Amino acid sequence: MSGSCELNSNIKPTQSPRHGGESVAEVLRAHGVKFVFTLVGGHISPILVACEKLGIRIVDTRHEATAVFAADAVARLSGTVGVAAVTAGPGLTNTVTAVKNAQMAESPLLLIGGAAATLLQGRGALQDIDQMSLFKPLCKFCASVRTVREIVPTVRKALAIAQSGTPGPVFIEFPIDTLYPYHVVEKESAPKNTPKGLFGKIMAWYLQNHLSNLFAGAWETCDLSPLPVYIPHATEDEVQRCVELVSRAKKPVILLGSQATLPPTPADDVRKALESLGIPCFLGGMSRGMLGKNSPLHIRQNRRDALKEADLVLLAGTVCDFRLSYGRVLNRRSKIIAINRDRSQLLKNSDMFWKPTVAIQGDAGSFLLRLSKALKGHRCPEEWPRSLKEGEAIKEKANRAKADEKTERHLNPISVLHRVDELLAEDSIIVADGGDFVGSAAYIMRPRGPIRWLDPGAFGTLGVGGGFALGAKLCRPESEVWIVYGDGSLGYSVAEFDTFTRHKTPVIALVGNDACWSQISREQVPMLGSNVACGLAFTDYHIVADGYGGKGYLIGREDESRLDDIIKKAQKECREGKAILLNVLIGKTNFRDGSISV
Repeated sequence: MSGSCELNSNIKPTQSPRHGGESVAEVLRAHGVKFVFTLVGGHISPILVACEKLGIRIVDTRHEATAVFAADAVARLSGTVGVAAVTAGPGLTNTVTAVKNAQMAESPLLLIGGAAATLLQGRGALQDIDQMSLFKPLCKFCASVRTVREIVPTVRKALAIAQSGTPGPVFIEFPIDTLYPYHVVEKESAPKNTPKGLFGKIMAWYLQNHLSNLFAGAWETCDLSPLPVYIPHATEDEVQRCVELVSRAKKPVILLGSQATLPPTPADDVRKALESLGIPCFLGGMSRGMLGKNSPLHIRQNRRDALKEADLVLLAGTVCDFRLSYGRVLNRRSKIIAINRDRSQLLKNSDMFWKPTVAIQGDAGSFLLRLSKALKGHRCPEEWPRSLKEGEAIKEKANRAKADEKTERHLNPISVLHRVDELLAEDSIIVADGGDFVGSAAYIMRPRGPIRWLDPGAFGTLGVGGGFALGAKLCRPESEVWIVYGDGSLGYSVAEFDTFTRHKTPVIALVGNDACWSQISREQVPMLGSNVACGLAFTDYHIVADGYGGKGYLIGREDESRLDDIIKKAQKECREGKAILLNVLIGKTNFRDGSISV
């Protein structure tokens, strides 16, 4: 019965108390959706009420972007589609950055939007804009539901498309008259003063005909089950060619990207495959933590030098964009295997700076499992990862020495990050939201396992912190969730401390407060001679957290000797249900000199 509906002759649409919001909720439940993130609006109220009645948890945030970021985090951590629902017009425009971020991060996400009634679109109704044109460039699939009977098949199709091929966001707008019961829509559609004569009769006929079509077949019994999801895979010939290349390599390197964490391959299976291959790995994006805290195969430093020396590079979901200098860091003499679900990402900049030996449009995780199985018994020469580890140890020692330096004022941020890292719980999830301070954290803080690091991805979006942490805590309530904030990025989502309190999702926010947009200032001042627009204040963010029902701590140089005790106390209070904000006053270091901001 897939894709079909059966008529229930006992229910007439004109008499039924049912509404379209119930149909949306039923499909979501059938697809295993556990959370819907929202900022409430009258256009979408029927969906929220129906979801709650079916046991889907409604989590309301203080900004629509946060709702989408939270859905993004759920998608990444759960392997299902994250869902956000927002009202029409400005509710939807407030999500644009978050939806674009999900597109570039390849997160399967369903955005549900309200819309003006079908008859009133384009006529100046409240919050009525051309929403479809806005989201078509951002989403894999966009649809505007025109009748109640379209709801079930449209939502099923959208959820399948979000997960197929290269995952990404999808958008469905629901005009308000497709979501409310017949009697409500009929009452609201009726003109207040019906014209007399022929014109009045024509208008009445037109409205009644429109209403009848809107609800025709609305409550037919439909298949709600998930549609098949398409995932591209490498062919046997492609895998065999890669087996031959890897088996001959003396100095291979794997660059692992976020795609390696996507379903259907469990992250633990990918980890085992990497350990079996014995090839040194550089981990980026969601793949950070894939090899645990202290793996002999995980190389964290000197990537550029390793790529110059490597005779084979495997780009497993990694893209040759700005993060790899558009491919210029790759040695032209190296054999290069690239695998990516998205063909445009697979070959990005290959017409200029690099050339793949083998380019495979397919799933990275399952490819690594097949490669490992075919190479069972073969391991990379051990002296190669050992030499890279030795080079890493020298760099790490130098970085650690920077943590011992006294800053001109306040605390040394490198020292703070090292001490937090040492006290992280083994089940911790780290959310990265910021520039300079977070860039330092990426070098120092070590995720303890797969899918325990969340950053925005290639778009470099600020403001993900509150939403990502909210989604992470709901998916993994037993985990200690940390947000590493810069003081600039904190401003985007500090109001979500209210959400953490109301929805009992305690997290810990570590704020590196240097009263500056330092990542920009570091280049702007020496290049242009001005710090204009880069300066902030040493604001009492800890008091803001208190006001939203959390617990804030101000930490300065005078607290250095008891920093560990403060962190442990914060962890204890978080376990007891309080959202914590550590407002850490930090000074300047040269740790990230030379890093890019554009």
